[in-house]
This record gives sequence, C-alpha cells and structure tokens, in this order.
Amino acid sequence: MSDVELALRSTRVVTPEGVRPATVTVTGGTIEAVLPYGTRVPAVDLGDDALLPGLVDTHVHINDPGRAEWEGFWTATRAAAAGGVTTLVDMPLNSVPPTTTVGRLRVKRTAAEGRTHVDVGFWGGALPGNVEDLRPLHEAGVFGFKAFLSPSGVDEFPHLDNTRLARLLTEIAGFDGLLVVHAEDPAHLTDIPSGPAYAGFLASRPHLAETDAIARLLEEARRLNARVHVLHLSSAAALPLIAAARADGVRVTVETCPHYLTLSAEEVPDGASEFKCCPPIREAANRDLLWQALADGTVDCVVTDHSPSTADLKTPDFATAWGGVSGLQLSLPVIWTEARRRGHRLTDVVRWMSARTAALAGLDRKGAIAPGRDADFAVLAPEDTFTVDPARLHHRNPVTAYAGKTLHGVVRSTWLRGRQVYSEGRFTEPEGRLLTRDG
Repeated sequence: MSDVELALRSTRVVTPEGVRPATVTVTGGTIEAVLPYGTRVPAVDLGDDALLPGLVDTHVHINDPGRAEWEGFWTATRAAAAGGVTTLVDMPLNSVPPTTTVGRLRVKRTAAEGRTHVDVGFWGGALPGNVEDLRPLHEAGVFGFKAFLSPSGVDEFPHLDNTRLARLLTEIAGFDGLLVVHAEDPAHLTDIPSGPAYAGFLASRPHLAETDAIARLLEEARRLNARVHVLHLSSAAALPLIAAARADGVRVTVETCPHYLTLSAEEVPDGASEFKCCPPIREAANRDLLWQALADGTVDCVVTDHSPSTADLKTPDFATAWGGVSGLQLSLPVIWTEARRRGHRLTDVVRWMSARTAALAGLDRKGAIAPGRDADFAVLAPEDTFTVDPARLHHRNPVTAYAGKTLHGVVRSTWLRGRQVYSEGRFTEPEGRLLTRDG
C-alpha cells in the first residue's frame, strides 16, 4: 500500500456489484483497489456521502468555436464538474465550423486545449456531402457520427434524405463505426403557430415523426448490420419498434434525457421557451412509459442534450425561440430526485448515466468504480436538497427549465483521475484531457 497516492472512504460506494462500505485506493490516476471499509490506510473520509463513478454525458452541445457566446469549453466543463460529470462527448454542430472534416476536428481541439475542467471527446458529423470524410474522421479518433433526418436548425448542418442516409450508413458500416441519429421524419413536421402556447409547438412535432424516422433507421441498420444509436428519444410510441428490432439482432441503442423523464407538456407555462426542445417534452403518461423502458432496458441510457443559447434567443414565442434545454450541471440531481421517488436506486442512476454511456462511446476506462478504471468520482449527498437558482449555474447563459425546483442530491465534490477538480462551489485550474476513440 506504500504507493497509494489517494484513498477515499465512504459507507456508500457505488460499485458494479452494488452499494457497500469501502475504501477506494488510487495510484497514478487509476483505481488500484476497492478494499474493505476498515482497511488501515490514510484516507479522505466521506462519511455517509455516496461515492459514485463520474458521470459520462455523451450528448452535449458546447458550441465552441463560432458560437461561444452560447456556450464554451470553459463554462460547459465547469458546469459539468459542478454536477459530478467527469466526461463529455461534444456534438459536431452549433459550433462554426461543424466537426465534419479532420481539419475542422483540429480546429475544435485547438479551441478546447487547456480549457476543459473535465475530459472531452468529440463526435463527427455526417452530412449529405461528406461521405469521403467519414473514414478519416474515424481514424482521427471521433467516437462516431451525428446525423439529422430532419432540419437541424442551423444551415451549416443539413439533414439526410433516405438515399443519403443509406449511402452514409453503408460507408460507416464498412469500418464498423457508430451513427447517432436525431430521428424525426420531416414529412410529419408542421409549421409552429406563432405565439406563447406550448400546445401549438407540441402538435407540430407529433409522435409519428419519431416513429417513422426510427423505423426507417432500423430498416437500414438491419439491412447493413450497422451500429446505430437513437438520440434523445421522447416518444414512447417508438419503444415497441426498438424492442422488436433488438430482438431480431439489430444493433441499436437508445438514449433519453432528464427533461423527458422529469417534465411534462401539461406543466409548461405559456411563453416558457426554456422548455422548448426537439423532439418535444410530451405528456405525463408518455413520461411514465419512458421510465418503464429504462427499467426494462429498452432505453439504455440518460444524457442531457445540453443545448444552450443566449438568453435573448429564448423568446416567449414558441415559433421563433431557439430549441434546446440547458441541464448539464443539474442532470444528476434531476434524475436522482425522480428516480428515488419511483423506487430506483443509485446503482440504477449510475448504470444509466455512467456505465452505459461510457460503453456507448467505447470509453472502457470510464463508468465504474473498479480496479483499472480512471479514478473519476462524484461525491453525492443523496438525501440533501437544494432549490435551483439559475444565478448559481455555471453554464454560460443562466437559463434553465428547472428553475425553482427543489431537488434531492447535492454534489459535494468531483474528482478526475484522482485529482479534486470541484469542491463546494470551488474549482481547480483545468485538468481535463481531450479524448479519442482509441484512448
């Protein structure tokens, strides 16, 4: 034990085998051992606060460079650290330029260098005109490729029609890459009525838009034996399609988001466009079915789809307001609050938000408190509560759909490879690394 650099002791350590009292030792930024609680080694005693593996959020729009006034690497990763998130994978759009070539990946990495408080990796973009760029991006270390089947909301990132989806997925399947897909069928999307009423926006993006797009994606994945991932599922109507495809051997995984699991269409006030996102927050009965799908494994994981903008773009008119929910710092307490109410445990939350997200991205050193893994930890006081004050959030623009909500679960501190990067509102200098698919 003489080489141990750090030991953390807690009565509640969340391991792959369950929650138990333990002492976790760290050497060289790596977990060396998970030992009995009473092991005689100098340790940081966390008492009854829970020790979790750091969360892995694979769906974050950092928007830097190009729209850094919306968000940026410095602010996004501070918000992540304050929320117990130790790894982000950045989406390729809303930054300018989007991450659709190796040269643009270098631009993104340069913008991030030395400015990340947690580890950051990158998705590449799959566009109608960049099929020849996909393999080079894969070889350069992106974790997979993001595509839209409906307009993305930014002109520089056009969506794929049926023919181009087939062509791009054929190319990606050729090197066994991963395509992650915003699955809404534009044939079922209608114009949003002007005004503050949420009902008009919700009606413009019906369940059928998701189910038809997902059916098309699953058909192509089956034909090509390709790996696909359904992003931000909001419609429970698609769950039977997904379950049937998976039973048939289709290689599909699915995520949903905290806002779909904890908010409902019935509670969205008129003009409150901080709730606007695509696909939309749906009815409470739909939300219950998403929770059931998480419990039975039809939905694999929970990620934020943190998609911020400047406050002025969140107008009271649902037709013109920017669509995106900002929730990076709050994702752990938001999900834990609702999960505990529904009878779930911290082990479930860790499975959905750390283990499975790490597996999705192939981050085999992340996602668990186990020997050989990175010593990435979140220290959580599960029974403590706080009320969400937007002014206390660390992402760039203090807008959130969770304002005023009382949540269970206070993140006391966050550790990255055995170094404390956040504690009780204070941050160290940036410690994050830029990750690639091959490490």
